[in-house]
Amino acid sequence: MLKLSVVVPFYNVQTFAPDALKSLELNAREDFEFLLVDDCSTDGTPELLERAARELPGAVHLRRDRNGGLATARNTGLDAARGEYLAFLDGDDWLAPGHLARTLASIEALNCDFVRNDHVQVTGRSRCVQRVPYGPQLVVGDPRAGILPASRASCVDYPYAWAGMYHRRLLDRGLLHFTDGLRTAEDRPWIWRLHRRARSFAAVGMPGIFYRRGVSTSLTQIKDERQLDFIRAFDQVLSDTAADPDSDLLLPKAVRTYCAIIAHHVGSIERFEPAVAKKLRSMSTAALRRMPQDVLDQALNAMDVDRAGLLRRLRRRPTRTGSRTGTPAGTAPGTRAGAAL
Repeated sequence: MLKLSVVVPFYNVQTFAPDALKSLELNAREDFEFLLVDDCSTDGTPELLERAARELPGAVHLRRDRNGGLATARNTGLDAARGEYLAFLDGDDWLAPGHLARTLASIEALNCDFVRNDHVQVTGRSRCVQRVPYGPQLVVGDPRAGILPASRASCVDYPYAWAGMYHRRLLDRGLLHFTDGLRTAEDRPWIWRLHRRARSFAAVGMPGIFYRRGVSTSLTQIKDERQLDFIRAFDQVLSDTAADPDSDLLLPKAVRTYCAIIAHHVGSIERFEPAVAKKLRSMSTAALRRMPQDVLDQALNAMDVDRAGLLRRLRRRPTRTGSRTGTPAGTAPGTRAGAAL
């Protein structure tokens, strides 16, 4: 068995792919493999990956026949991975030289299921280190301890799959695959599942991943209907969390995070295409009404006035039948039945 498999999806990133590929070369080892997944690119990316498969030690070029999005492309790489440990990189980002070996040494020394790294956010010429929002460093802990509190950022608010390394036993237990077809927020159900079901983790610092922001082809910049997949992603978070034995403890965090993301998107709704903006409002209203209403009330009461007001107005929007109630049909107000998504 190889020591490490690195899954790297690419889609129409011919401008940035050379940086990612060069950084992999500076991290290569004879027991590492790099799974370069071309998600049906239409620019010069496939030619770059074909050359890398010939010249980059450990590189394997995987071609998808149809564009499936980041989640599906990552799954393609995971299905082919042979390593004892797994890591991710996106095709428009890059790694510091030797970063993978240093992270591997840490996870082996700690002997835990997964580790989380800090990273460097890159916006143009600006560089800013982003820390894992978890206090203990290089200390093995219970992944559930990284979920709460609801009132401030925690590990589930740091969902980046590439900011860490994972033991293969998580893959074997079905915890590393992503929800197929999610075009955005694909890492939200993934990180929640990881922290709820893995047995051990640690934050290790080592900000050797460079995350490029502001790329025009990135889904964080594209404001079409694909952005609305965050609704499906967070519906899955709520559904999975509602089924957890500690749902009473964890649901307030899930609901509050969902509300914050809805407020973020609706608060900048002018950036969306008109038809998408209309759908965003409608889907957000429906999402708020699907949430457990007692937990939603608590979340809104704890939020700042502007965001809480925006969400309350959305919640009161008329349905197609003209009803202004915030309760789904057949669900008693204030019960947890609304969490069955």
